[in-house]
Amino acid sequence: MEHHGDNPKQNVIAIIPARFASLRLPGKMLLPIAGKPLILHTIERARSAGTVGRVIVATDDERIFEVVTASGTEAVMTAGSHSSGSDRIAEVAENLPERAIVVNVQGDEPVIPPETIDAAVNGLLADDSADLSTTCEPISSVTELLNGNNVKVAVGDNGYAVYFSRSPIPWPREATLRYGGDLNKAIEADPELLSNFRKHTGLYVYRREFLLKFAKMRPTGLERFEMLEQLRALENGARIRVVDAVGTSVGVDTAEDLELVRSLIDLRASEARGHL
Repeated sequence: MEHHGDNPKQNVIAIIPARFASLRLPGKMLLPIAGKPLILHTIERARSAGTVGRVIVATDDERIFEVVTASGTEAVMTAGSHSSGSDRIAEVAENLPERAIVVNVQGDEPVIPPETIDAAVNGLLADDSADLSTTCEPISSVTELLNGNNVKVAVGDNGYAVYFSRSPIPWPREATLRYGGDLNKAIEADPELLSNFRKHTGLYVYRREFLLKFAKMRPTGLERFEMLEQLRALENGARIRVVDAVGTSVGVDTAEDLELVRSLIDLRASEARGHL
């Protein structure tokens, strides 16, 4: 693979896909948190990352476009037909400089740690053989592990993703055999087993040229079966560097998530006032 060279900060561009439609929480990007729309909190987190030189919001909704541009942040109107956030950011990436590093920050992550963004960017910049990087977090309970909404990632000894699944991977065969194949009982007897599982989080950092190729790839069978588009990248030979997130984030998908984020941001603001 060609040597990608150095990428100064101004060549690292965060693109935040933000659509108005949401099955579980319609219009969530504009819902208020601490007096301003959710999307503006996400923008602030992306701007706070030391590696990011430019932030763009990619949206198909004029209401979001107006709120973002009024805040002084760049926004681009994209097609309404995109089926995924990566397709939406690829449309914007077409007009970015060659060899740019594109950070896909989910619009509904208003408390994502900027340090996590930096870790993912630096993970890709330090590895010329990687096409993209992504992040993972520890899994803290069997309930979290068995929840199909939490995507698990198996990472090889070389630090690259081997597979992503909604099922618990990798499977602890010897440990579960001792309990008749019951994962719950195995972990109850040995809680340390949980340290072998990692939850995949939705932050991606792409080399622009790979992102443009990826957006043109046909969905694969595994992708359609698990409903995980990162499997398309793996099946097409991509090398995905996986780095540990710095702290945890909360994706806002439900009203309960929104209330949790509101409480976290209120707590952070209260702590900041206490240090003045």
